[in-house]
Amino acid sequence: MAKFDIIAATGCPTGIAHTFMAKEALEKAAAERGLTIKVETHGQVGVENELTKSEIAGAKAVVVAADKDVQAERFAGKPMVSVGVSKALSVEAAGKLIDHALAAKGDDTVSAAADVEDEDEVEEKESIGHVIYKHLMNGVSHMLVFVVAGGVLTAVSFLWGITSFDSTAADYNSFAAMLKIIGGIAMNLMVPVLSAYIAESIGKRPALVPGFVAGMIAIQGLPVVEGPNGTTLIDAGGTGVGFGFLGGIVGGFLAGYVILLLEKVFAGLPKNLDGLKAIFLYPLFSTAIVGLVMLGISGPMAAINTAMMDFLKGLSASGAVVLGLAIGCMCAFDMGGPVNKAAYVTGTAMLTEALAAGVGTDTYNFGTNFMAAVSAACIVPPLITTFAVVVGKKYFSQEDHDAGVVNLILGCTHITEGAIPFMTKNIWPVMPIMMLGSSIASILTIMFNVHDPAPHGGFLVLPVVENGPLWVLAILIGAVVGGILFVAFKKYDFEKNQKATPAASAAKSVEAPKAAAVEAPKAEAADFVKVENVFVAEDFASRDEALSFVSNQAVKAGIAGDADAVMNAFLAREAEGTTGMMEGFAIPHAKSDAITEAAVIVVKDDSGVTGWDTMDGAPVNVAIALLIPGAQAGTTHLKILSKVAEALMDEDFRATVKGSTDAAEIAKTINARLV
Repeated sequence: MAKFDIIAATGCPTGIAHTFMAKEALEKAAAERGLTIKVETHGQVGVENELTKSEIAGAKAVVVAADKDVQAERFAGKPMVSVGVSKALSVEAAGKLIDHALAAKGDDTVSAAADVEDEDEVEEKESIGHVIYKHLMNGVSHMLVFVVAGGVLTAVSFLWGITSFDSTAADYNSFAAMLKIIGGIAMNLMVPVLSAYIAESIGKRPALVPGFVAGMIAIQGLPVVEGPNGTTLIDAGGTGVGFGFLGGIVGGFLAGYVILLLEKVFAGLPKNLDGLKAIFLYPLFSTAIVGLVMLGISGPMAAINTAMMDFLKGLSASGAVVLGLAIGCMCAFDMGGPVNKAAYVTGTAMLTEALAAGVGTDTYNFGTNFMAAVSAACIVPPLITTFAVVVGKKYFSQEDHDAGVVNLILGCTHITEGAIPFMTKNIWPVMPIMMLGSSIASILTIMFNVHDPAPHGGFLVLPVVENGPLWVLAILIGAVVGGILFVAFKKYDFEKNQKATPAASAAKSVEAPKAAAVEAPKAEAADFVKVENVFVAEDFASRDEALSFVSNQAVKAGIAGDADAVMNAFLAREAEGTTGMMEGFAIPHAKSDAITEAAVIVVKDDSGVTGWDTMDGAPVNVAIALLIPGAQAGTTHLKILSKVAEALMDEDFRATVKGSTDAAEIAKTINARLV
């Protein structure tokens, strides 16, 4: 049986993108460290690459990156870190998690590396907020499949006519009626499943029973009848007012924690009664307690649910711009994360009420229009990237271009997460661009009076969308506006990066003799830092200008083939945490497939580069930039980085490099420390 240094479990509420992005990042980060890893994924199709008991027992440490229940209790007693899945989407972030997991064991070989990280970034103990979010998302992830299946089947039934399920209607069709029945049953299970699996995440299997009961009560409310003298009496045959998915959420948490309470209450019972507890005591007492509480709060919860719906309708009354802006910004803010999911779940809740109310009602019109706006906002971000990489191809690396083309498929099928890699490279201004594009699509969708009775599927459900062509037009307008802005930003970024390099071939003839005049004798081939890659007496206005200069010099020296890709790699690393050190030094590093050979480029600015965040707040005078090919991003990168960091602790090294104006001397000094 194979043994692994690290085992991990990843999972996101939808189980479509984040789950597998985190898996890939963890695998790459482990490979960089020379560690073996096995990652178990909790996707929409279920658990894949499942960890065995022997693999868990043999692992040195555990990383859990999930926003849903992944049965973390299996790892009890193992050194472990547990965070949301969004904390492991980049290789750098995943590497930090691995370092912290190993450091939790007290392994001296990794504790030093872990100590230099910001301890606030990763906590070994989950925060209360993340625990609550994880339980909630476990319910949402199980609920979504019922919503999608039921919503799409209901929508398909409308193909035979908007009232084809009604036997008294002129467009009646028996097959359409059956589809409507099946879809309705699936949609009605939404709240009970949400409640049950929130409870299951907290109290495990015993919590399923009270969780389902709580969800059913949330649907029907407290049934009452009118008694004598105008009194209201509780009656099992009466009618109640349901309180929707908010009630399901409350019921789920209530059921889960009631089970935890009962486990403590019955903890003193003899061990041989464990079977009785599971089959009789837990379900009986938990169902009674949860049921009574849920019936007791049905009135206030119904009022809260009604108030929330009225608030959303009030936004609609304020105009399409206000409501569309809110929907668009939420959906594009984190693209599949908590804010996006909040908007989507709200949309599905509105749609559920709309379908229950029936075609032609105000509730139906508002709910399906709201759902159409949510869907449009979720579709736009990937399409923005597609437009940008096609129109502004030269401003993107080949890797980004290929990803953008694939996003055409993801966007058209309502999978927003494909745009995440583009946003993480340049959060500002890419995030606002995505939010603007999504908002435009949502606003136009509301203005065009589009109605979408299906909660998912993207353009696949276009046949059942009312005013479908206008919906597509709204989405395309949002995507094109966002795409134009994205291309404009990339063009500006590209041209800014090119300023350090002569823009025309005529200038190259002037550049060559200039370079020859300042170039010191070349170092021996065995020397890693070459003299021609050391630049003294430079003057940079900002950190990005310095990194742009390095990126362009890397291309000129044949170290890299794409300056834009190298620049993006530098900035991605800076986004993870500054590389500015102290006493005027920085060690920026880029890992990219655009880099063809490992190299070091040194730049000096005696006046100091401002705007580069450093440990002591001083401007950067010397930047020792590491350029590592993607395929060598493990051993080579870590070895060079550790030796440079170690050298910076030496006062003589700092003084020599900082005080010298001789490129050959600087190269020799650094090379001596890389041996």
